[in-house]
Amino acid sequence: MFDKKSLLFLAAAFAMGPMAAQDDHHSMSGMSMADMNPAGMLLMDLASGTSANPPSSPLPMIMTHLGDWNAMFMGAGFISDVQQSGPRGGDKLYSTNWFMTAAEHTLGSNGAFQAELMLSLEPATVTDRRYPLLFQTGETAFGKAIVDGQHPHNFIMALGFHYTRSLGEDTTMDVYFAPVGDPALGPVAYPHRDSAMELPEAPLSHHLQDSTHIADEVVTLGIAHKQFKLEASGFYGSEPGENRWIIQAGPINSWSTRLWFFPTKNWAAQVSTGYLVHPEALERGDQWRTTASVSYSRPMPGGSWSSSLIWGRTHSTATQRNLNSYLAESVVPVKRKNFITGRAELVDKDELFSDDLLLEATLRSTFRVGAYTIGYTRDFAWFRHVQTGAGVNFTAYTLPDAIKPYYGNHPIGGNIFIRFRLRPAA
Repeated sequence: MFDKKSLLFLAAAFAMGPMAAQDDHHSMSGMSMADMNPAGMLLMDLASGTSANPPSSPLPMIMTHLGDWNAMFMGAGFISDVQQSGPRGGDKLYSTNWFMTAAEHTLGSNGAFQAELMLSLEPATVTDRRYPLLFQTGETAFGKAIVDGQHPHNFIMALGFHYTRSLGEDTTMDVYFAPVGDPALGPVAYPHRDSAMELPEAPLSHHLQDSTHIADEVVTLGIAHKQFKLEASGFYGSEPGENRWIIQAGPINSWSTRLWFFPTKNWAAQVSTGYLVHPEALERGDQWRTTASVSYSRPMPGGSWSSSLIWGRTHSTATQRNLNSYLAESVVPVKRKNFITGRAELVDKDELFSDDLLLEATLRSTFRVGAYTIGYTRDFAWFRHVQTGAGVNFTAYTLPDAIKPYYGNHPIGGNIFIRFRLRPAA
C-alpha cells in the first residue's frame, strides 16, 4: 500500500516528469487555424464551458466547414465491466459516454460566436442510476443518498452559447450563457480532462473539485490578457435531480470566480472559489468550494503525455466541516498505440454511512480515504474516425481502521473496458 510519502512522490513525478518537453500545436483536420481570428482561437482552446486544458493539448475532434460556419464534433465512450471486493463492493456492466458538437462563426474582424451541445446516453447505459465505485458519495438515486456508487451524467450535459471579442492586442472578452453548462469553478471536469481520458470511472474527489460541470442557468463573463484569464459566474447552485432526461431550471443564486494562468503552451493553472446554495438535495445548508490545479500536456505520437495535480476543499455551512481532496493523475502514450495511466487520491468523506442512520449516528466522523489506480490501454485501428482501444485498470485503497469492518482490510477494484473516441483522419 502507498503511504502519504508515496503519494507525494507520485505527485511530484507526475508533475515534474514532462518538464523538459517542447511546445506543440493543436492537431485537427478539415480546416486551418488561420481561418479564425483571435476571438475564435480562444473558443478553440476551451474544453467544457469556459475551462481549458493546456493550449498544446491535441484536440481529438473532427472539424469541417458548413457554409460560413466552422463545425466541430467530439465524442468518447467506454463499455466497462467493474468488479470490486469487500462487503460493500459491487460488480456491473455499464457505459459512460458523451458526444459534443459546436458551431463557430466569426463576427467581423474581432468577434466570434459559438453554440455548443453536449449529450450523454448514461441515463440509459448506467442502470439503477449508479455504477459501483467504492467510497464514492454525492447526489441521490431513488430518493436516497448514493454511497459507494457514481451517478450517471444528464442526457443534456451542456447547451451553451459563447460570444468572444478581441478588445485590443492580447486582450479578449468572453461572454457565456448556458441553460445547462459549466460555471467558472474548478479545473477541467474529469470527462474532458486530458490526464483522465483513459479512465472510465470518476475520481473519488469529483464532488469536491469539478462536480459543477452540469449546472443550470450559467452566466459567465471573462477577460483574457496575455497569459491570464479572469472569470466570474452566476448560476443555480443545486446539482441535477434524478430525472436526467430533462433540462432543469432554477434562480441564479450561486456565484464563483476563477483565475487562469498559462505560462507556456504546455501548462495551465487555475485557482477558483464559489458559494453554492443548497447543492445537495439531502443535505442541509450551503457550501463554499475552493480549488487549485495545475496541468501539463506534451503532444506525442499517438496522443499526449498529460498530467494534473488538483486540490479541492468544501466547507458546509450546516455542519461547519471542511473536506479536503488531493489528486495526482497522468496518462503516457507509448509507441503510438499504448497508454499507461495512473491516478492517486486522498479524499475526506463524511457521507459513507448516510444510508444507515444508526451507523452514521454511531461513527459520526470524517474519514480520509486513499485510492491508487494503475491502468493500461491498447489501441486498435478498426475505424478511420474512431480511436478504439481495450484496457484494464486496478485500484487499491487505504482507509482508517474504524471503517475496515464495513469495507474489509484491503478492498480493491478493477475495470475491464473498451474505449471509443472520435478523432481526425490520419
